[in-house]
Amino acid sequence: MLSRTVKRAGFLDRRPGYYSLKIGVNLLLLAAGWAAFALIGRSWWQLLVAVFLAGTFTQTAFLGHDAGHQQISRSRRANILLGRLHGNLLVGLGHGWWVPKHNRHHAHPNQVDRDPDIADGALAFTPAQVGARRGFGAWAARHQAWLFFPMLLLEAFNLHLASVRSLFDRTSGTPATRAMEAGLLAAHLAGYTAALLWVLSPAQAVCFVVVHQGLFGLYMGCSFAPNHKGMPIFTREHEIDYLRRQVLTARNIRGGRLTTFVFGGLNYQIEHHLFPSMPRPNLRHAQELVRAHCSLHGIAYCETGLLNSYAQVLRHLQRVGGPLRPELEY
Repeated sequence: MLSRTVKRAGFLDRRPGYYSLKIGVNLLLLAAGWAAFALIGRSWWQLLVAVFLAGTFTQTAFLGHDAGHQQISRSRRANILLGRLHGNLLVGLGHGWWVPKHNRHHAHPNQVDRDPDIADGALAFTPAQVGARRGFGAWAARHQAWLFFPMLLLEAFNLHLASVRSLFDRTSGTPATRAMEAGLLAAHLAGYTAALLWVLSPAQAVCFVVVHQGLFGLYMGCSFAPNHKGMPIFTREHEIDYLRRQVLTARNIRGGRLTTFVFGGLNYQIEHHLFPSMPRPNLRHAQELVRAHCSLHGIAYCETGLLNSYAQVLRHLQRVGGPLRPELEY
């Protein structure tokens, strides 16, 4: 019933005008950032350019995200092309690696052994993951609430590395697809490296990369983290329908158009998970329909402020790592 209502309201219709303007403005901002980089030359003021480009890179990645969900064009081929250009070429993130991974997350959000976003890794999200930790991993899980934001500074480097690793995975697309993705990633890396070495001193280049990529990862991590972290986690044995699986595991962030711009529309996480192909500008219009439908069926609809969302994430990480802190009783 909700799907029919949303479709009749036109909220699934593509918004070519919006995305044409969005992509055009974003490309102008990227060009302005690199033009400023070239004009400023060998100077430590370039670190301010690195901050600006971290923001524009993240906004570019958001457009790659929308393309990956087929939100921009009715043509699947056009969306893939836009995703590769925004991901591989402009910011150095493998679109072909990210899309299947992200689709698995959408199919089974916060479900143990199915959602790659809560797989055991740098952070532990479940007691079982904590119990398997030893050595440095145990220490990291013990302090993960404190380490969370500093670790996000490494997220962009991690995503770049995962994008390159996927090129050697024979199950990741056809050889032709991997070759195309590799070519675009190589073009990005070559252009990025050449620009740094041509304009900056070695020390300035290193600092530029640290600031730029660190803030790029931090911005992306801070945009994605409030969406599901600290929300209910289900096991494989849980039998739950699509509506509840998507709504109960997601969290919306309150705010207006500025919040939507900063978060790339991910502040409407519930609506996005229910209707992944819904164009970004339509999410806010669909919210009242979704909220009313959830209220009608007694389904908890979580919406909170930005700071409280981060507090919930940190409390969850602190609670999960609790058994590794023997000075406290659990």
